[in-house]
Amino acid sequence: MTRGPLLALRGLRIAYGDTEVVHGVDLTVDRGEVVALVGESGSGKTTLAHAVVGLLPAGGRVTDGEIRFDGERIDSAPARRLEKLRGAHIGVVPQDPTSSLNPVRRIGDQVAEILRIHGRANRRTAALEAVRILDEAGIDRPEVRARQHPAELSGGQRQRVLIGIALACSPELVIADEPTSALDVTVQKRILDHLDDRVDSTGAAVLFITHDLGVAADRADRIVVLRDGVVVEDGPTAQVLASPEHEYTAHLVAAAPSLSRARTRRTPVRVDGPPLLSLRELGKTFRAGDEKLVAVDGVSLEIRRGQTVSLVGESGSGKSTTARIAARLETPTSGSVHFDGADVTSARGRSLRDFRRRVQFVHQNPFLSLDPSVSVGDTIAEPLRAFGIGDRSGRRTRVAELLASVSLPTDVADRRPARLSGGQRQRVAIARALALEPDLVILDEPVSALDVSVQATILELLDDLQRDLGLTYLFISHDLAVVRQISDEVAVMRSGRIVEHGAAESVFDSPSHPYTAELRDAVPGRDHVPDRRG
Repeated sequence: MTRGPLLALRGLRIAYGDTEVVHGVDLTVDRGEVVALVGESGSGKTTLAHAVVGLLPAGGRVTDGEIRFDGERIDSAPARRLEKLRGAHIGVVPQDPTSSLNPVRRIGDQVAEILRIHGRANRRTAALEAVRILDEAGIDRPEVRARQHPAELSGGQRQRVLIGIALACSPELVIADEPTSALDVTVQKRILDHLDDRVDSTGAAVLFITHDLGVAADRADRIVVLRDGVVVEDGPTAQVLASPEHEYTAHLVAAAPSLSRARTRRTPVRVDGPPLLSLRELGKTFRAGDEKLVAVDGVSLEIRRGQTVSLVGESGSGKSTTARIAARLETPTSGSVHFDGADVTSARGRSLRDFRRRVQFVHQNPFLSLDPSVSVGDTIAEPLRAFGIGDRSGRRTRVAELLASVSLPTDVADRRPARLSGGQRQRVAIARALALEPDLVILDEPVSALDVSVQATILELLDDLQRDLGLTYLFISHDLAVVRQISDEVAVMRSGRIVEHGAAESVFDSPSHPYTAELRDAVPGRDHVPDRRG
């Protein structure tokens, strides 16, 4: 007798209170198949995953349809049955390793717990098995790591621990919910390669939840596209990417920088003349007790008016520290910062205030960079008030102009940040940075927390603003695919040093340093190779 799919969702509807958020979804995952569930934030991807394992948040409930696992209906199963399925038969790799691991328990104890819960080990053998699982998860010195707490591990190591926990009992199905969205592209590739290897060795099926079509292209056999709680497309990966049938899928494909080879930004403006910003042999050393951490080591960089120069590197490479020194938010241990011909390394008083007016900083996280208790209008007007520019009426007019410049309606000025989406918040942060009409804007990972379509919109906005206002950008990112779309020049940082610097196309297409090639090769989906098995 032919067996049905391992996981089957039929006509599934889910609501929070009186609001339905998932509308009649049909979705299947066959044994040994990798299915990518793709969609933007708010599309319902994680809600579906939580429903499968019976972990919908308070107020969430399945209102219609059914969920079957290996032929058994589980949406109406008692809690005790779902507890037996979770971990033993359905493994879950959550998105955020920081919040998913208990910060006060040792890593080994947390791995051992899943084995003991499902009777795969006793108190004596669980600790030994936990070390074995950490070793299989690719954790270095597993005996040592087992005795450590989550805060003592890197983000990539913590994510490997979660993969180890999810696969500890050799489940038939693994649900991976954005398991690498917070990681650098090289770490992301290593984690996903490891997940692939482990899944292949066990024969498990995977429901891979992601907003990144590049990741789906590399890893999935089939793509299911979800929009506003509705499946709008479902098909083999190669077919969906090459010939999307739904306009929303086509929009996602077009927006994903990791799926685009060509440089799409405008022709660069002329960049003749002396540099606007010059960093000369910068060094920065931090002290942690008796130890010294060299964050920046002899960095020199020049940016001319109208240019976009990007600093690229993994977390810990020193790029953000370099940017903060350039903005005079950090003081260098050595070297100097020159702006418009003047040495501003030790600027104080009026000269520092003038520098602050001409150089603005846009932070990475749009959810943390805005005061939640202050209206958008007051947030944008704050730099104007600080520098005594205009009266109340004039500042209100200027706020309206700035909102229009970042394509936000005027009534947004009266809202609090909590009422805005991530993309809208980042637009507000950019508008605030433009309030004083700066010459240089430093952008530290300004799109890394955004969905690909919102990301594409923000990059286009930055390009338009640069053309219209003559802005100069220092752009910080770990993602070469994003950098290629916006940059004139790229400087690649590793361990506090610039290891390669040149025109964006040459750095991307013909890297001279092995580390740059590693970053480039880690970009998901860059070769349009959707069949992960070749």
